[in-house]
Formats: sequence, structure tokens, C-alpha cells
Amino acid sequence: MALFDLPLDELREYRSAATEPEDFDAFWSKTLQEARGHDLDARFEPVDTGLSTVQVFDVTFAGFGGHPVKGWLTLPAGAEGPLPLVVEFIGYGGGRGLPHEHLLWASSGRAHFVMDTRGQGSAWGGGGGTADPVGGAPAYPGFMTRGMDAPENYYYRRVYTDAVRAVEAARSHPLTDPARTVAVGSSQGGGITIAVGGLVPDLAGIAPDVPFLCDFPRAATITDRHPYREIGLFLKTHRGRTEDALRTLSYFDGVHFAARGRAPALFSAALEDQTCPPSTVFAAFNAWSHEDKTIEVYDFNDHEGGGPFQQALKLRWMRSYI
Repeated sequence: MALFDLPLDELREYRSAATEPEDFDAFWSKTLQEARGHDLDARFEPVDTGLSTVQVFDVTFAGFGGHPVKGWLTLPAGAEGPLPLVVEFIGYGGGRGLPHEHLLWASSGRAHFVMDTRGQGSAWGGGGGTADPVGGAPAYPGFMTRGMDAPENYYYRRVYTDAVRAVEAARSHPLTDPARTVAVGSSQGGGITIAVGGLVPDLAGIAPDVPFLCDFPRAATITDRHPYREIGLFLKTHRGRTEDALRTLSYFDGVHFAARGRAPALFSAALEDQTCPPSTVFAAFNAWSHEDKTIEVYDFNDHEGGGPFQQALKLRWMRSYI
């Protein structure tokens, strides 16, 4: 599909109409406090992968509710001192996969931690292994409407909490440098990255690509592509519940986390992206509160965005921060 959203000059000025809940900060402070009531219990088990240039650890840590969450920690082989750290979050439906799928950041001389997304890991890639043991109210198939009845029950409350704990777990390893930590991710991973950027105050930077989970009121009406379409299909059945659904989603909107961002940021957007429409990406970028921010725009790309070109740009950008 050709250009369907706002012209680029209007995107650069666009501001979301999403309403921030008055208790947004209190909600997340309480959520994280409850999570930290459980011992982080980060365990790093060496893995024989057959790879000679990296050392890999199979990681388990306590996320939301103390539930076990998996990840991979990959270090350059022979690393001896604390390394700059890249924490990565995964796109919708994917899992942590296999260690050899994640070699870019360790190949650049950095430590790399990739978090498994609870309940996902069955749609693409090498799979995942983290269950979501929490039940919920009726939901449309997928993850977008699980626990839509209340913010306390919503699926992404658990995922965002896992992500903050993932940063804490990765930083607890003796060969990572907590002061040099950057969060990255694409699509859902980009949305999680923005949330982490608003919840973790001392990151060295964030780099979300074509981020999902931003500007829900616009996203749910401007595109009919999944996953956002799950919201509309849920409301198609549950008539009259739009206001309540948007209230729940407002606690998880990347726009509101962006307003609390305290680290340099590199975003990317694609102008033909129907999965994460560019206006929703710019809504988060324009709200990002740190003055050191930039967005790379790919004029004729859909949700693949910049792909390897954006990876190359991130490698260059990251030299300035970690």
C-alpha cells in the first residue's frame, strides 16, 4: 500500500489525543514495587552452542508475580571486564529463539541480553519457553485484549514488568556494566523498549524501531491490520465497551511512557507501515521528553522498516552512548 497516513511534515508535528490516567505513575510504582517484593533470583547457566566467538548463558529470572522468565545473555568470547550492555525485546508472537539467532551485538564487543516474551514464541523464529501462568477475562485470540477488563489484569502489565526486571537481571551479571545500558527492539519489542525507557530512569539510551503499542486511540481506528485489529474485533463483539477498553489501554500507551523518557533515543518509522502506522510512531517520538532524540524515516517501506540499514545505523549511533 502506498502512503496512507499523514504527510511527513504533519507527522513531525503530530501529537496524540490519548488521555493519560491521573494515577499513571502511582499504578506503575505500585506494580514495580510488588514485583520487587520477589527475589530477582537471576540464574545464568552456561550453554554449549558450538559457537567459538561468543559465550552464551541460559538465563532465568523472576518477572511479574515472581513468575520465571527466560532469556539469553551473550558475551564476546574471553570477555573479562564489565561490558556495555544491550537489552533487547522481541516482536509480536516471537520468542528468544536460539542463541545463534542473536550474534550482532556481542559481535560488536557488547554484552547482549534478549528477553523471552511470556506466553509468546509460537508464531515465528526459533520459538520461546516462557509461560504466562495468569488467567484473564474473555479475550479475542492474540494478546492485545487479554485482561482488557481492568489495567490490573491486562497482559502487557505483566510483559512491561518482566521487561524492567530483565534489565535488572542483565545488569546483575558481573560482566555487564549497568551504567552503560541501552534498550532496543522492533515492533512489539520497540513498544516494550519505550515503556522500559519511561520506567527505568538511568538508561544510556533506547532505540525502538517501528514501535508497536503507541497511540492506541488512533491505532485502533486507522489500520485494519493485526495486531491492532484485535482491539476492534473485541469491541465488535463487546459492544459499548470502547471507553472502558481505551481506559485500560491508556496505562500501557507508549506515548505516556515517552513523556517520562530520560535517555537519548533513536527511533525509526516507515511511511507505508500499516501494522504500526507512522503517526502512532511519531506520537511516541514527539512525546519523548529527552532532547537528544532522532528518528530515521523510511519512505517506501512497510513494517520491515529499515531492516539491515537501520541495524547499521544503530551500530554507528550506539558508539556515542555505550
